[in-house]
Amino acid sequence: MKQSIAHIALVVRDYDEAIAFYTQKLHFTLVEDTYQPAQDKRWVVVSPPGSTGTTLLLARASKPEQEPFIGNQAGGRVFLFLKTDDFWRDYNEMLAGNIHFIRAPKTEDYGTVAVFEDLYGNLWDLIEFSPDHPLAGRDV
Repeated sequence: MKQSIAHIALVVRDYDEAIAFYTQKLHFTLVEDTYQPAQDKRWVVVSPPGSTGTTLLLARASKPEQEPFIGNQAGGRVFLFLKTDDFWRDYNEMLAGNIHFIRAPKTEDYGTVAVFEDLYGNLWDLIEFSPDHPLAGRDV
């Protein structure tokens, strides 16, 4: 059996502001943006540059019950992990693009990591795994 996670839904306030952040600030690729008139919503999928793995489905909050989760999908914990092949290249580029890091870079046994916020406040790890880490050579 072979399975994988295709998408992770990320609740957003507005499709266009989320697309702009992910494509312009983080250089993600806009994979799909399809209007679904029956539900009056869009199917918006973005992907990190060069990735062939899991994508983000940018899902606009469509009910009042969903709005409190914008920016807090993991209850204040790191929610998503952006794996990179060059931590310092991406870290410096993100700093230059005014990405807000809330934890400075540090080196751990598993790799180099720093925590940043997306436009809504969700926490992300930017991480380059150590060469001997099981995920180092995998597109996850």
